[in-house]
Amino acid sequence: MRSVGTVLALVVLATLVATFARRWRIPAPSLLVVAGLAVALLPGTPEIRISPEIIGLVVLPPLLYASAEEMSWRELRAVWKPVGVLSIGLVLASAAAVGAVASLITPLSWQMALVVGAVLASTDPVAVTALGRRLALPPKVQVLVQAESLFNDATSLVLFRVAVSVAVASAAASWGSAAGEFALLAGGGTVIGAAVAGVVALIRRRTEDPVLETVIALVTPYAAYVLAEAAHTSGVTSVVVAGVVLGGTGDRLTSARIRLQLHAVYGTVVFLLESVVFSLIGLALPAQVQALSDGDKAWPLYALAIAATLIAVRLLWLAPLSAVVQRKGGIGRTNWRVPVVLTWAGTRGVVPLAAALSVPESLAQRPLVLVLTTSVVVVTLVVQGFTLASVVRRSGIALEPDHTEREEAAARCSLAGAGLSRLDDISELEAVPDVVVDRLRRGLTARLEDATDRLSAANGDTTPSESADLTYRQLRRDLITVEATELQRLYDEHEISDTTRRRLQRSLDLEEARLSDA
Repeated sequence: MRSVGTVLALVVLATLVATFARRWRIPAPSLLVVAGLAVALLPGTPEIRISPEIIGLVVLPPLLYASAEEMSWRELRAVWKPVGVLSIGLVLASAAAVGAVASLITPLSWQMALVVGAVLASTDPVAVTALGRRLALPPKVQVLVQAESLFNDATSLVLFRVAVSVAVASAAASWGSAAGEFALLAGGGTVIGAAVAGVVALIRRRTEDPVLETVIALVTPYAAYVLAEAAHTSGVTSVVVAGVVLGGTGDRLTSARIRLQLHAVYGTVVFLLESVVFSLIGLALPAQVQALSDGDKAWPLYALAIAATLIAVRLLWLAPLSAVVQRKGGIGRTNWRVPVVLTWAGTRGVVPLAAALSVPESLAQRPLVLVLTTSVVVVTLVVQGFTLASVVRRSGIALEPDHTEREEAAARCSLAGAGLSRLDDISELEAVPDVVVDRLRRGLTARLEDATDRLSAANGDTTPSESADLTYRQLRRDLITVEATELQRLYDEHEISDTTRRRLQRSLDLEEARLSDA
């Protein structure tokens, strides 16, 4: 019962902190880590020990899947070359640099220093996605950061397995077998993920039950992960591939009603899991520090040095790569603001922590590896997380609010125009009553006028004015409130059944939600 109470308390704490983070417009992962640290330092707080199985099997799959589903196929194709360079080259360079620094300044043997380098070599997709949601980055930059964090785990995982085998056996690394293992992990994970996505797509095309669709969507990442791990390939890569494939075709697989329900359910699941896992990172550090020996008391300096090494290597790698990409794109003067933002966005998080937790307990220096990994994750989430928005804003590459408004307004104009054009074709059919055509035309015309007003205001041609469509939505909301009150009166006076009340209330809720999204 105590463990259940601890879990419930953690969920409540994480949810409250994440809610306040959204209200205060600060990065939730960073605040959750700080809150976790603060709670762990309070007297009487139970010791928190994180199981690698819980992180790897329960938490990671849905979070990775949700991040991969947000990936745009079009933007991913545009940046696949630099993503490949970063996912392999930068991971190898970061692992080597961190391993060298750790072996020089820490009590770790060179084998265990290589383990630390492999664990921290890749950026974390969960942290990157969570921090990136509130940033107005250009699409290609956003996709580059997110895709790198999703696809570099295969390289990091191979390095980690090689490093652990070297540390356990105290033997030289076999880089030939490592290359074969990388092909097996990445290639096998890709094949299994694509196969799972294909099977799920076939099932979802033949399913119209919202509850069954929701269950399938929740089970898909776990199926991709478990099947890949059972085949000794990369479960992370499998989940990512399944998410990318299904994310690009999801709109064509289900109806609007099912998509709305899936969005709500997955949003809740991701919110809870992210809130809990980032709180756990902060909660776990004090207990890990207590397990250190007396000779490891300088761990804060070690962690800061390793974090600085990761940032420096990332900047040194990204600067020339960005210059080459910009030159090939026809840009004469190199813009150094992009590599700076990309460097600062490379945070560590859940995936490195899960890898560190899986280090065999038989290794004597495992406690220091855990502390260094967790503390570097905390440093990147807190320091880079809290300042990332400021760095993006000062760089000048962030999209202005008017840009998004202008793009959305132009798209709304195009949608309404397409609808009116189709309506003109339909109106020529004698089978369609004029009253129906007029009703549809009034609605589309109002939407077109509202979008045109928004576009003019975004372009600075006119000052924002209250359009007829906006007035309609405001009045309709008032009328819905009145209707909901009348519905409750009918139920209270036993004039309608509970079934009828729920059905009509849902109809009013759906209409009000549509008005809010318009």
